[in-house]
Order: sequence, then structure tokens, then C-alpha cells
Amino acid sequence: MTTIAELPPGFADKVLSAQSTFRSVMDAMARPGSVQRIAPVAGTPGPMMRGTAAIALTLFDHDTPLWLDAQMRESSDVLKWLKFHTGAPVVHDSSVASFALIADGAALPPLERFALGSNEYPDRSTMVILQVESLSDGCAYELRGPGIDGAAQFQAAIKPADLFERLRINEALFPRGIDVVLVADVSVVAIPRTTRLVTKGSQ
Repeated sequence: MTTIAELPPGFADKVLSAQSTFRSVMDAMARPGSVQRIAPVAGTPGPMMRGTAAIALTLFDHDTPLWLDAQMRESSDVLKWLKFHTGAPVVHDSSVASFALIADGAALPPLERFALGSNEYPDRSTMVILQVESLSDGCAYELRGPGIDGAAQFQAAIKPADLFERLRINEALFPRGIDVVLVADVSVVAIPRTTRLVTKGSQ
């Protein structure tokens, strides 16, 4: 059993690393489809990637209910690390979560199960942080929407394969909806609720 002293550490420099990570996530949200790099943490628990851990250290706190998929939830090291470093309460009801951590994209629940916000408070929705195999190889995606000059292209190996089809629920929900951040090690790509898939090429 891992003790608190044996848990992977967080940021070496909490302030500068958190500021850098926050800026990377905001840049990714402002420029959908662009690959941003995140300052990695020194170590990560269980199935959590370094970029995911950095986002957790930056954005999670006592007031951000957190939903974990089975891989994350079944790792005692992940639970202890999150509690020790962020204090974010882990919830079983995905519809009240501010954030969701997904290690196994193939088991991503229907997006309708997450918090979708309201017309008055569209920001009260779940940000889904989805770990993927790669953000440099795989299928080719072309995106359009606010923050994109014309079209944005990127390659990624994403599960579930129909992620963008699922995200079409955002079209009818706006200004409510789900924002997704894809993480591959220390690289991130944001897919805000306003972003639309134009084309998807083969691998």
C-alpha cells in the first residue's frame, strides 16, 4: 500500500508550473486543434499521464467535483494522489462533476451523462479530460469554429473513434455543452463546445 510519503510529487515549482500549465490550457482552448505542451510534473500515479496530472494540479481544488472512469477510480494511488495534492472531491454522479478524467476512452460514457450547464450558467458543465494514444500520429482531423483561422488540421489516435460524432450534441445545446481536452503525455489539444469536425481522414 502506497503511503502519503511515497506518492509521486507534484510540481517542483508550484506557482510557475501552475501558471505555465494554465496558460497552455487556455491557449489550447483559444486555438482549438492546436497542439500545446504542458510543463510535466515529476511523477504521476497509476494510469494518469503527466499532462493530466499537471492539469489536475492547476485546475482542481476543494470546490471542483471530480468524476473518474473505472481505470482511474480503481487505482488507489490515483485517489490518494488527487486527495493529497488537490483536495477535489471524487463523485459517483457524473452529472454534477466539474471535471472528468478518462484513462480508457473506449469506455467513455455517453456525454449526456455529464453536466451540460444551463443557459444562465453555461460554464457549469463538465470539462472532459480524455487521455489518448497520440496527438501527432493517427487519423487526420480538420476542424472549424471560433478561434480557428479557416480550418485547423491535426493528427491523433483517439478512442472512442466516434468522439466527434458524439460531440455533435453541442450543436443543439449551445451555449450549454461539453468541452474536451485531449491529453497525450505532455501534449494537449482542446475541443471546445463551439468546434466542429469538418473532415476525418484515415490513419
